[in-house]
Amino acid sequence: MSDSPHSDQLLSEVAALPALPGVYRYFDAQGQLLYVGKARNLKKRVASYFQKNHDGTRIGHMVGKIARMETTVVRSEAEALLLENNLIKTLNPRFNILFRDDKSYPYLKITGTREGGGRAGAARVPTPAQAFPRMAYYRGVVDRRHSYYGPYPSAWAVKESITLLQKVFRLRTCEDTVFANRTRPCLLYQIKRCSGPCVDLIDSEAYARDVADAEAFLRGETQAVLAGLEQRMMAHAEKLAFEQAAELRNQITALSRVLHQQAVDNVSDKDVDVLAVKVHGGRACVNLAMVRGGRHLGDRPYFPAHVEDATAIDHALAEEAVVVDPAERVAVQVLEAFIAQHYLGVAMPHTLVTSHPVGKALLEALTTQTGARVHAVHQPREHRRIWLEMAQKNAEIALARLLAEEGSQQARTRALADALNLPDDQLDALRIECFDISHTAGESTQASCVVFEGHKMQNSQYRRYRIEGITPGDDYAAMRQVLLRRYGRIAEAMREQDALEPQAAAPEPQSADAADEPLPEPTAESTGGPRMPDLVLIDGGKGQVTVAREVFGQLGLDLSILVGVEKGEGRKVGLEELVFADGRDKVYLGHDSAALMLVAQIRDEAHRFAITGMRAQRAKVRTGGSRLEDIPGVGPKKRARLLQRFGGVRGVAAASVEDLATVEGISADLADAIYRALH
Repeated sequence: MSDSPHSDQLLSEVAALPALPGVYRYFDAQGQLLYVGKARNLKKRVASYFQKNHDGTRIGHMVGKIARMETTVVRSEAEALLLENNLIKTLNPRFNILFRDDKSYPYLKITGTREGGGRAGAARVPTPAQAFPRMAYYRGVVDRRHSYYGPYPSAWAVKESITLLQKVFRLRTCEDTVFANRTRPCLLYQIKRCSGPCVDLIDSEAYARDVADAEAFLRGETQAVLAGLEQRMMAHAEKLAFEQAAELRNQITALSRVLHQQAVDNVSDKDVDVLAVKVHGGRACVNLAMVRGGRHLGDRPYFPAHVEDATAIDHALAEEAVVVDPAERVAVQVLEAFIAQHYLGVAMPHTLVTSHPVGKALLEALTTQTGARVHAVHQPREHRRIWLEMAQKNAEIALARLLAEEGSQQARTRALADALNLPDDQLDALRIECFDISHTAGESTQASCVVFEGHKMQNSQYRRYRIEGITPGDDYAAMRQVLLRRYGRIAEAMREQDALEPQAAAPEPQSADAADEPLPEPTAESTGGPRMPDLVLIDGGKGQVTVAREVFGQLGLDLSILVGVEKGEGRKVGLEELVFADGRDKVYLGHDSAALMLVAQIRDEAHRFAITGMRAQRAKVRTGGSRLEDIPGVGPKKRARLLQRFGGVRGVAAASVEDLATVEGISADLADAIYRALH
């Protein structure tokens, strides 16, 4: 223990851990979270990190960084699993399998079909629009007055379902304002996609039956819907009302056709999620297919991060030697990580069809969370087998596409490094920053800085700079200002580091053996500050590069990393030339060059980012600022809910006090205050 690189305090904390279930968290010296893990026995599990020899492995790399530890004792392994994945989702540790938190699924909404959704004491006579519910695509906070069906894996799946319901049940999709002002039926009525309630071509009672049938169909009660339609058709025929009977016959025909469109439809399974995993080339894909109301709605692929690090750590600490194909074992870990993270805190179906077996502890944890038994079916039969085979094939296709795209991106990075003589020994760490200026006739000038690193754009590191104190439209002055602001502090930090080096150059006397050992190179991690990129791209030609060269000269920075992207003859894409600040001749890479493709990709992203920022700033200036931000009591969360519900500031301004009060967290008094502030 005395030879351990870890502090005595940390080792004593490990020795004092209880033999109880819990969750542990490791932090490095800078306080960054490295890893979150669960254990049936905290003492045994955590001690295994520090007692075994992990030299030269991924786990050894992580253990060497551990400076601090936190633990939480829980009552059971199921609680430990839920807490572990809650922490992984919220804290994004560096060595855990991570899935992007994408729960913003779209729904199909049918308005005003639930009772008791309004405020207490608000008994009102429904408007004509409220008497005839509408179907709509919806994504956002649930309102208790309406019915929601889904979730759907994509917007396309929702719109396909709406089209289907229009053909069979002819429910309206128009906005209430459009409905209230119609004097004649619209085109949807002419093509038999709507029953024309806006101009009283159907009474509310008959329309309500169509709504009830549509909702029953969405719940998977298709046979009951067909039986009801047939019964009503026969009743009309007996009364010699052949026109009404023919309409119902057409509905039955349309519904029967729909039910036979998908070979994978099956009315015995109402709500099921199908999960297939594919692992290859160090990457993994989980394909989630959704079945709702007995209908297969489509699927969506998910790609986790940190798969190799996390699985290597888990394998090194495995308590039992399991003779399993390593790829299959990784697939199981990825699948369980997805299930644990994806279904936390959300409604889920009670049946999962999976390509790999899922542990009992995970199913027990999900059962505890949902309050109903969750089943996982491995090696399914009949229609479930068809669903799983489809999901597996789609996972394979999605992963192959991802690997092809990543391979292409890496090839582009290498091509650019070769073309510009950049270091190619650490291409994964190659960092490129690109700047662009955007304004409208000098108004609302903004500069953008986008970052390319690790063979992809790093959105979280993008920055916008509001340019002030310059002559409107002076792009050169704007470029000078943004470069000074971006690199001024970095240059100052580098000068301070250089000033300290002479002191470090006279070390204490040491042995001959130690004198020959090279000192480690300072890195951004060791110095704790930002580093200069390997390449700085400027969207512009000779003039912009001249300004940038002056700034770099003033700051004492390396001119060789500064390159301008000059538009070619006729400003045509593919004819761009690279202009160098250090005096090298211009370079034309060729329209089909992989290096130019990467430069164009980064340059276009900088332009897009600058344009969107400029437009937002211009709109804010012209409207006198974001008025929602100025209303007392409306914080970021409530503002986000309002914007999400009503589609933007204009939608919030057009809403009534009653509509505003239906948003979660908005009281009647606050709704009134918001309305008065916006009017």
